[in-house]
Amino acid sequence: MPLISLQDISLNYSGNPLLTQCNLTVEPGDRLCLVGRNGAGKSSLLSIMSGKRQPDSGTLVFAQGTTLGIMPQEVPQSWTGNVFEVIAQSLDKTGKALIQAYHLNKTGALHKDEDIAATLLNTDEHIWEVHANIESVINHLGLDAHTDFSTLSGGKKRRVALARALLSSSDLLLDEPTNHLDIRTIRWLEEYLLRRARTLVFISHDRSFVRRLATRIAEVDRGEVYAYQCGYDAFLTRRDARLEEEEKHFAAQDKKLAQEEAWIRQGIKARRTRNMGRVRALQDLRRAHAARREKEGTVRLNTQDATISGKLVFEAQHTSFTWPDGHEVVRDFSTIIQRGDRVGLIGDNGTGKTTLLRLLLGELTPTSGIIRKGTNLEIAYFDQLRNTLDPNMIVMDAVADGNDVVTINGQSRHVAGYLRDFLFDSDKLRTPVHRLSGGERNRLLLARLFTHPSNLLVLDEPTNDLDAVTLELLEELLGEYRGTMLMVSHDRDFLDNVVTSTLVLEGNGQICEYAGGYTDWLKQRPEAADQTLISGKKSREKTSPNAQKVNASSLPGKRKLTFREQEKQKHLQQRLAQLPLLLKTLEDEQKNLEELLANPDLFKNNPERFTQASERLPLLEEEQLALLEEWEDIEKGLQDLEAPA
Repeated sequence: MPLISLQDISLNYSGNPLLTQCNLTVEPGDRLCLVGRNGAGKSSLLSIMSGKRQPDSGTLVFAQGTTLGIMPQEVPQSWTGNVFEVIAQSLDKTGKALIQAYHLNKTGALHKDEDIAATLLNTDEHIWEVHANIESVINHLGLDAHTDFSTLSGGKKRRVALARALLSSSDLLLDEPTNHLDIRTIRWLEEYLLRRARTLVFISHDRSFVRRLATRIAEVDRGEVYAYQCGYDAFLTRRDARLEEEEKHFAAQDKKLAQEEAWIRQGIKARRTRNMGRVRALQDLRRAHAARREKEGTVRLNTQDATISGKLVFEAQHTSFTWPDGHEVVRDFSTIIQRGDRVGLIGDNGTGKTTLLRLLLGELTPTSGIIRKGTNLEIAYFDQLRNTLDPNMIVMDAVADGNDVVTINGQSRHVAGYLRDFLFDSDKLRTPVHRLSGGERNRLLLARLFTHPSNLLVLDEPTNDLDAVTLELLEELLGEYRGTMLMVSHDRDFLDNVVTSTLVLEGNGQICEYAGGYTDWLKQRPEAADQTLISGKKSREKTSPNAQKVNASSLPGKRKLTFREQEKQKHLQQRLAQLPLLLKTLEDEQKNLEELLANPDLFKNNPERFTQASERLPLLEEEQLALLEEWEDIEKGLQDLEAPA
């Protein structure tokens, strides 16, 4: 029996049809991604599937006993308490017991660990495992369990919503779970969902995330839902084929309509003898044409090139920066950025990516060292917090500063026509900025950004909330941009497709530079980087190390290796032979710790050991991932060595 079944679901929004007689089923074990343009109705469909929103017509059926972990698009304002309490509230009796223990601790009568133990010893024997899971998820999402929820930023509140969903059920509905997450956390989330989620329905514009997780795709397009039994790449091919067939059908329909309209307008004789069945068919054609919803247009993006900057854009010499509270963000950093470079910045949230941008732009003064700026720089800055948009301005004024026209590459255009290039219809032109969706705000900021000539683009998280089609168009635009570009992004595909070099903020003020994008960094990074920016485990399907212990030069059809290549091959094979034992050791330690934490007496009898075990467990996951990533790199290196000449 399907876990969730939607039958003939329809929904109107402000009098306009958003979903029209849609049908979709979700089976236990599905990993289904909802895709579609911004505003197509994905979040509304997910909200209906969760039971939180009622459709105007149609039927929603759940399998008996279904419990869903739900991450909504908007975080409810009713959630109160600290981070731990808000998450535990979703866990029914177990959560109430954990919250009760927390409140008892506030009396100060007992040590926190003793207090929790005293409260929980007589409850479910698995309470300790639940508590450890909560702490693990909180740590991986970069949250502080004791921070008051109401004081968190919007991004961190979404992380709390994600944690609630992950811990409350193995059947999950997640709306844009990767927004505002750094790459390390996104990779951890991928691995968590692959290991822990039974059924997953999610919305995401992160193409790498969708490729890794989705086994089915459901596209919301012009009020209809098209289900595809395949992964993301196969979906792209099948969707293009569907749209091509649709265009052929519409063209044939238009041709038939034109012929019938010509027939009905013939002379008196034709009107006296015409077939009434044919007249009724013509009326049906007219109605079908009127009801047709054409494919939504695409954003037309164009940058304005300014005068050419000097060859040197930025030079940093032994630059360091420390905040007044003593937090060191940059330590002894040196680099040269030249005209035409496309530099990506990646790193965990809080490592200082935006701070580094501000240092380079001169908005902050280094604590020590020197930063030189090149000549003739004209900068266009896309800021992460959208601070350049006045939330009380209407859309037209936000782009043109109250003017009716904008000048694009020397030509004047009415602001309404210019905004149509960014998919803003006439009914949106006088909408206040604060009423726009996240994707619409991003498009508006891009529209404003490209009204100014520039030779240096600074983009801080430009991809948040943009649909896949707009992302691809933005990639094409940036690929044609003739100036210099600095970009902060957690979108791995976007980085690979746009940047030519990468600055990786590895924590503790360390910044390393690599050629290429994200995937290139993965291949080049030192082993230490595995422990900082990567988390979660790769697939454990491995080739036997002994299968690699063959000298490539002895195989027919293989080129003869040089002495240095043979030495490298020998070293890789030796290391590869060691990896299974190292992984087995870590897995055994992980199993022992999980069994230890499941013991309800541990907290009471040895709170220090409980703390040590809780802290060691997530580190074990990172160490295992590092070995698995190394395994993959070694096998790739051996394949390259053994490739035919």
